[in-house]
Amino acid sequence: MSASTPVTRIVFLDRATLSPETTIREPAFPAKLIEHDRTKPGEVAERISEADIVITNKVPLDAEVLAAAPRLKLIAVAATGYDRIDLDACRDRGITVCNIRAYAGNTVPEHTFALLLALQRSIVPYRQSIIEGRWEEADQFCYFDYPIADLSGKTIGVVGDGLLGKSVGRIAEAFGMRVLFSSYKGVEGMGPLYTPFEEVMRISDVITLHCPLLPSTKNLISDAEFGMMERRPLLLNTARGGLVDEVALERALDAGRISGAGFDVVTTEPPGEDHVMRRIASRDNVIVTPHVAWASREAIQALADQLIDNIDAFMQGSPKNVVV
Repeated sequence: MSASTPVTRIVFLDRATLSPETTIREPAFPAKLIEHDRTKPGEVAERISEADIVITNKVPLDAEVLAAAPRLKLIAVAATGYDRIDLDACRDRGITVCNIRAYAGNTVPEHTFALLLALQRSIVPYRQSIIEGRWEEADQFCYFDYPIADLSGKTIGVVGDGLLGKSVGRIAEAFGMRVLFSSYKGVEGMGPLYTPFEEVMRISDVITLHCPLLPSTKNLISDAEFGMMERRPLLLNTARGGLVDEVALERALDAGRISGAGFDVVTTEPPGEDHVMRRIASRDNVIVTPHVAWASREAIQALADQLIDNIDAFMQGSPKNVVV
C-alpha cells in the first residue's frame, strides 16, 4: 500500500454482540477497522466522528449522533433488524444503510423446535426434579409429575411466511403436524395458502411468530387474541420482542388460556429484575432464552461474512441488501 492510498476508516460499535470465535475478514480494499466491544449512548458521537463506515448491531444511531459524523457514507447493520437507525436522517444525509439477510434459515427454526419440544415434553421441569431427588422419591422406574404430549397430529399456526416461517413449517410437517400459515391480522382474502388470523388463533395447538416488529404488528397478540385461543396452545416467539403484550401473556398463563410459552425475545433486553418476563421465567411451562435463537456458530459466521460482503459491494459501487 503506498502512502497516497486512501484508507477507509471503519468503526464497529458493538463487536461483542458477535461471539469471540467469529472471524471478521479484512475488506477487499485498504481499510482500518476499529472495534469497540460495547458503546454507550454518550460515546457514540465521538467514536463515529471520523468514520467513513459504521458497523452496528444494536447501538442506536439517531439524527443527533449522525450529525457528528461528516464523513459517514455507510451504516452496515450487523443484523437483520434496523429499527435503531434513524432512516430519515440517513436519507437526508445521503448515508446508505444495509442489513443482513437470509443467514439464520437453520438456527432460528431449530431453536424454535428446541423450545417447542422442551415445552411439549416438560424437559426442563423433569430435569430439575431429578436434580432435586424426585426420582428416588418415586420408588419406581418413572413418574408422571408433568404433562407430556406428542407433536404428531397437532396443528401449528405460523405467523410469518418468510424464510424462517416456511422452514418452521417444513420441520413441523416432518413431525406429522398440520401447518397453517396465518394471514395478516385484519386482512381478508390473501388466498387459499393462508388461514385467517383469527382462525389460526382459535384452532392452533401451537402458535409461533416469525414476523417483523412494525407498527402494525406491535402487540399482535394481546388479551383479545388470548381470548380466542380455544385449544390452550403453546405460544412461541423467536422473532421480536413487542409482538406479544407481555403483561397480557402473564394474565393468559395465570388464567390457563395457553398451556405454555417459549420466548427468545422480550421488549427490553436484558429485561431487568422487575420485568414481567423475568417474573414468569421460572414457571414450569415457560422457557425464556436470551435472544440466542440466531446465534449458532455457523449462523454468526455467515452473518460476519455477509457483513463484509455488504461493505465490499458498497465500496465497489454495487451496494446490496440496501435499506435506504
